Amino acid sequence: MKTYDVAIVGGGIIGTTIALELAREKVTAVVVDRQQPGREASWAAAGMLCPAPDSPRDAPLVPLLRRSLELYPEFVANIEEESGKATGYARNGALQIFCGLNGEADRDAEIAEHRHLGLTTEQIDLETAREWEPAIGPSAAATSWLPHEARIEPRLLMDAVLSAVRSHRVEIRSDCEVTGLLRVGGRCAGLMTHERIAAGNVVLAAGCYSAQILEASGLPPSYAPTRPVRGQMLCLRSNDVSLRRVVRSHRTYLVPRLDGRIVAGSTLEEAGFRKQVTPAGIKHILEGALELCPALDNAEVLETWSGLRPGTSDDLPIIGPTEMEGLLIATGHYRNGILLAPVTARLIRNFLRRSQTDFDSQAFSPLRFARQAQAAT
Repeated sequence: MKTYDVAIVGGGIIGTTIALELAREKVTAVVVDRQQPGREASWAAAGMLCPAPDSPRDAPLVPLLRRSLELYPEFVANIEEESGKATGYARNGALQIFCGLNGEADRDAEIAEHRHLGLTTEQIDLETAREWEPAIGPSAAATSWLPHEARIEPRLLMDAVLSAVRSHRVEIRSDCEVTGLLRVGGRCAGLMTHERIAAGNVVLAAGCYSAQILEASGLPPSYAPTRPVRGQMLCLRSNDVSLRRVVRSHRTYLVPRLDGRIVAGSTLEEAGFRKQVTPAGIKHILEGALELCPALDNAEVLETWSGLRPGTSDDLPIIGPTEMEGLLIATGHYRNGILLAPVTARLIRNFLRRSQTDFDSQAFSPLRFARQAQAAT
């Protein structure tokens, strides 16, 4: 039986980017996915590359987001060169729209928070914002400009990453469900599928399904206590609205594609593993989209879909070694999997090398959940 250096559970953007990072260093890896690679949360994502926190509790994540955004130009350039495919990457910032009577105060508070976190968010007046994006509607009370932001087309990115991975002759096993982790003498030594897959190390990067795999293996789910958080999305095409950059509020976001389509999202739903589109979800998105850009009222709805984000109890990703020798975790990226792929792959590579990382990742260690449980007793 062949023994791989590393077996990676999960063929989304996190798992395949890790495989690519390792393959460049001649590490033999196999990627195992329960369906076709890249068809879960990565396929459903909007593609905003935003290092700003969604809420104050996300502040510990900002340094990791910023570091990954710094890696992105080189990350994309290498992938496009290795695959010969475009990814739809564009770095032209984002406009944040604030509505209501407290719009200006809310904007000023958010800018202050962002600057405290080292982000270069700026105040701009509504007149300038509408010169840049004439479709912005009358409900806008204030705006800010986030020049550091970028965007990418996740489905194009996944296709390019998979091509790049295959160019390095990494083995990818599709429609191959992992039923458990192999253990030999207290060490993780591979995977159980319809057959055994032996590996020196295992990286669990199975998104919201990670906790299920641990439980099936008789291991503590606290290594990776993920849960699914549903997000519904839709895609529009309009003859009246053409956006050049991301436009969003705290209710909705609009992400332009290079061909003129506009992706609108999203919902945050605790709906278990039910991956479906609902009338209430689409209504929520459309109401927010029309508040931002009323001229979208005659847009064609090209597609609707939903995905399951891998959430955690503290909304932070889980990256690093576990208490079990040979088992590493790379999951729980919630709304930031596309952005965090480069830095996650770099960290996992360094953990496997047992070398110094160039980033303090203790806040994201799988061991934090056990520490929290001990502190509570």
